[in-house]
Amino acid sequence: MESEEIIKEWISSDPIRMRALRLASELNLSDWCIAAGFVGNLVWDKLHKKETSTPLNDFDLIYFDPQNIASMNDRQLELRLKNLTNQPWSVKNQARMHIRNKDRPYTSTSNAMSYWVEIETAVGVKLSETGEIELVAPFGIENLFRNTITINRKRIKPADFYKRIESKNWLTQWPKLKVIA
Repeated sequence: MESEEIIKEWISSDPIRMRALRLASELNLSDWCIAAGFVGNLVWDKLHKKETSTPLNDFDLIYFDPQNIASMNDRQLELRLKNLTNQPWSVKNQARMHIRNKDRPYTSTSNAMSYWVEIETAVGVKLSETGEIELVAPFGIENLFRNTITINRKRIKPADFYKRIESKNWLTQWPKLKVIA
């Protein structure tokens, strides 16, 4: 079975992730996905043969809507989703995130993800209009299956990279991971 199909199978077998995807889908956001630990943690848990899933710090719902970039919209969506799930959510319109990151304007959700600090977290999933799981992965998904954490050369901020590895506790959670700087 191909890596993409494996991820889709793992996601579809996870009731919490599937519920989150359905709720996000109902928001009718443009160019959206749930990314970062939502996919990465699941793959690393499976590769490390963990019996239970590592709890998510939050669900990272990202989307791209250049017509409506007010951060208040994201906060309202976060509150709405938290009330429905009793889970923490982080909702970010990628059409404005280039300002915070001091990058050129992004052109899509996938383009924005291509600037993330590490390439393995730049993997997201969404539901198609027909309810099928689709992956969004500007760097592909193979590195997730290599047990690596790789700096994104586009960012070239090694201090941020190492700070994230430490603050996220990735090497303790998944000791087989190898850092590629």
